[in-house]
Amino acid sequence: MHPADTHDLIRVQGARENNLKDISIDIPKRRLTVFTGVSGAGKSSLVFATIAAESQRMINETYSAFVQGFMPTLARPDVDLLEGLTTAIIVDQERMGANPRSTVGTATDANAMLRILFSRLGSPYVGPPTAYSFNVPTRKASGVMSTEKAGRVERSVVSQAVYLGGMCPRCEGMGNVSDIDRAALYDEAKSLADGALTVPGYSMDGWYGRLFEGMGLPMDKPIAKFTKKQLDTMLYAEPTKIKVEGINLTFEGIIPKIQKSMLSKDPEAMQPHVRRFVERAVTFQRCPECDGTRLTREALSSKINGKNIAELCSMQITDLAEWLRGLGKAGSTAAPLVKGLQHLLDSFAEIGLGYLSLDRPAGTLSGGEAQRTKMIRHLGSSLTDVTYVFDEPSIGLHPHDIERMNKLLLQLRDKGNTVLVVEHKPETITIADHVIDLGPGAGTAGGTVCFEGTVEGLRQTDTITGRHLDDRARVKDAVRSSTHAMEVRGASTHNLRNVDVDIPLGVLCVITGVAGSGKSSLIHGSVAKRDGVVVIDQAAIRGSRRSNPATYTGLLEPIRKSFAKANGVKPALFSSNSEGACPTCNGAGVIYTDLGVMATMESPCEECEGRRFQASVLEYTLGGKNIADVLAMPVSEALEFFDTGDARTPAASRILDRMADVGLGYLSLGQPLTTLSGGERQRLKLATQMGEKGDVYVLDEPTTGLHLADVEQLLRLLDRLVDSGKSVLVIEHHQAVMAHADWIIDLGPGAGHDGGTVVFQGTPADLVADRSTLTGSHLAAYVGETEPAR
Repeated sequence: MHPADTHDLIRVQGARENNLKDISIDIPKRRLTVFTGVSGAGKSSLVFATIAAESQRMINETYSAFVQGFMPTLARPDVDLLEGLTTAIIVDQERMGANPRSTVGTATDANAMLRILFSRLGSPYVGPPTAYSFNVPTRKASGVMSTEKAGRVERSVVSQAVYLGGMCPRCEGMGNVSDIDRAALYDEAKSLADGALTVPGYSMDGWYGRLFEGMGLPMDKPIAKFTKKQLDTMLYAEPTKIKVEGINLTFEGIIPKIQKSMLSKDPEAMQPHVRRFVERAVTFQRCPECDGTRLTREALSSKINGKNIAELCSMQITDLAEWLRGLGKAGSTAAPLVKGLQHLLDSFAEIGLGYLSLDRPAGTLSGGEAQRTKMIRHLGSSLTDVTYVFDEPSIGLHPHDIERMNKLLLQLRDKGNTVLVVEHKPETITIADHVIDLGPGAGTAGGTVCFEGTVEGLRQTDTITGRHLDDRARVKDAVRSSTHAMEVRGASTHNLRNVDVDIPLGVLCVITGVAGSGKSSLIHGSVAKRDGVVVIDQAAIRGSRRSNPATYTGLLEPIRKSFAKANGVKPALFSSNSEGACPTCNGAGVIYTDLGVMATMESPCEECEGRRFQASVLEYTLGGKNIADVLAMPVSEALEFFDTGDARTPAASRILDRMADVGLGYLSLGQPLTTLSGGERQRLKLATQMGEKGDVYVLDEPTTGLHLADVEQLLRLLDRLVDSGKSVLVIEHHQAVMAHADWIIDLGPGAGHDGGTVVFQGTPADLVADRSTLTGSHLAAYVGETEPAR
């Protein structure tokens, strides 16, 4: 064997990142390796925070110091040795950017290819590709133009030189225009000094008050008595430089300031109080100039075979692919471009996203859709011998779609790549060449390798994954009956076709169907906004290193009050973000040392030893524990602590109960949110929102990130909710949840315009017996009745 062919393993020795306990493993290259284990066992710490992180860090170090200055600095993972690494490409569950200008087309380069096609074949000819881009404005210039050639500068006078762009000038390429309700900006009966402005961030106590006064606006006069010029200055003034107390400042009217700072952002990316203000003060409507297409009239006038670029982008991708095939001779002059675009669109269909359109905003994609959209750019890649790292690629997929996903993973492997997959679904685990099972438990009880070998070998072991790998739920013998229902009539959100359905209340009802069949459209469009409905969706939890489960769930508040009451001091002392914080690290627990182009060093604070609090604060105790001891406790231990004795705090126990119910008993109260996995964050959100008062709970794929063993615990929680008198509505693909339902509503039969209708409603037993839908076929196979439809 040639020496170059002997490097067929990725070797990890002494990995200690997060909860990993000095583990050492060998991972075969050019094979599909699946990492299993309960949520919190250390899978992501090994795959993402160790192997992928070190690969990316080493690649970044090959760039010049100048280039590295513009890149994120990455610290070396806590591991003794990593050998045999190849370039890592990470395809994770992170939502795509919430920039309102980003669409499915712009994120995958499909729009760029379409723009080039129109600049070549569009009739009438409008201009270069930029003339079809809604992100590029048309610019006109007059004056002297300088051009540098061969070391000398040529100057020419230009008059009305036009640089064409496709951005609609009215809506600036956003597709909608905003109208601001002035009554929501201020209380005209009050003066500025009395707090007339109701816009977040506008307080007259600091520099804002001096700025308004410096512009000559009367501070003590009610706004109702302002002159027209004063009101116009306050609301619409262009940026104006003024001097206040010897300092140069810029004053800008409230409305242009709001448009720049708030309306240019996606609502999902805003802080909650800012989002509430925008929802109250701003109405959005389709742009009358471009009719929501975002493009200029000139760009819309250019057509190929009777279609303009906006009409093509609004098509379902499978239909657009068919239209492209019908170009025939018209497309022959741009054959390579058409072929490349055709391959890209076919990749969407292969991966189960053919129901999307290119103009779909990227921020509206679910975690699973975003992950698969990122995959598309890799399917046709010529790269081989790279390491692809996937984080639960089956998320958001119907069992029928998981089969297609499995084929794509195998295709990537067969091209000579190493494929590493973190996964819980048995359908994906069973296609692995190699399995690494971590555990045995979660958090501090995990972090060790319980099994390493083949899928058959895993089945024979006594690990949690091995015992549950072949679990098959049974359809319930008896289901609860509903006495009343929530009526939905004429639902037509997105692809729904005037759907009429009665959703039974007082039972566990599951909405299912292939990805893109209309499940979320039905619930979020016709159910979510009703009174008494609490929606627990997949929206990301945003938090910094200072955020932790105790602060996010509101648990810290009753804990601080109990400590304060027991010791006769202020509650603020028991917050690491307030008066009790260690002065050296400001309550962070670590000291960051910026080393320029090298990775920022992070070391525990020597004064507080990473405990975040002043030494004087740690002298105060509750039930024999100080605040740092309590924040270091896992949820299960804290629940016992706050349930008994001097530390008894019912308000804290209620929140801890909910956290234990959703399978987070192993999580430390003070663990930074940034270290939690996607599934852990979603369940933390579930635990928090279950405390809200409501009669109907809507859960969007609550099994995300859950191990097979944890699904049983989730089902028990759902049963308890229903038995307490609540109605539970679950959007779900997991067959165990379907089998446990009292009622199933199945949408389909396909995705996009091939879906949008109710193809079945009834009990799980009826669905298995019926088997006329894809869901029925796969559920029947899952419970052992038959083979699934292909």
